[in-house]
Amino acid sequence: MKRLLIMTSLGASALIPAAAQAQALPAAVVAVVDIDRVRSTCNACKTAIAALQSQATAQETREKSLIAPLQTEQQSIQAAVNALAGKEPDAALQARAKAFQTKYEQAQEQAARGRQQLQANQQYIVKQIDDKMNPIFAQVMQRRGANVMVEQGATLATAASIDVTNDVLAALNTALTTIQTNAPAATTARPNQPQGR
Repeated sequence: MKRLLIMTSLGASALIPAAAQAQALPAAVVAVVDIDRVRSTCNACKTAIAALQSQATAQETREKSLIAPLQTEQQSIQAAVNALAGKEPDAALQARAKAFQTKYEQAQEQAARGRQQLQANQQYIVKQIDDKMNPIFAQVMQRRGANVMVEQGATLATAASIDVTNDVLAALNTALTTIQTNAPAATTARPNQPQGR
C-alpha cells in the first residue's frame, strides 16, 4: 500500500510540470502604432480631410446664409412690438411673427440635417480607413515578428524600435488609394408587414 502511494505521488509529480509547461505563453513581442498619425497622413486620408474641411466650410456658409435674413426679420418684428408699447399686436404682426417662427424652425432643421450629414461623412471616412487598416495590422505584425500590437496613445513610453507606424502607413497608402467623402444615404429598413387575406 505504501509502495502504491509513493508510485502514485511520483506519477502525479511528473505530470504537474508537463501541465504547467503546456499552459506557458510565449514571450510578448509588442509593436506600437500611432493610429491617429496614420489616419491623418495617409495619401488618401489627406485628400479626404481636405474635402471634409471644404464640406464643413460650405455648411458654415449655408448656416450663415440661413441666419442673416432671419436676424433682419426678427429685428423688424421686435421693433414693431416695441413700438406698440405694451399694446396687443394686430393680426398682421401676429402673422409675421408666426411666419418668422416657422422659417426659424425650418432653418434650424436644415442646419441640423447639414451637420448630421457632415458627421456621417466623417464617420464614413474613418470606417473606410479602418476597414483597410485592420487587416494591415496582422500583416505588419507577422512581418515584424510581433504577437501584440498596441495603439501608441495607450502607452506611457515606448522605444522607437517597436514603432511600426511607418510600416502601417506605407501599406495603407498602397491598399487605400481613394476615399469616398460622402456617406451613402441612410437606408430605412421596412419591417415585414403581414399580408391581408
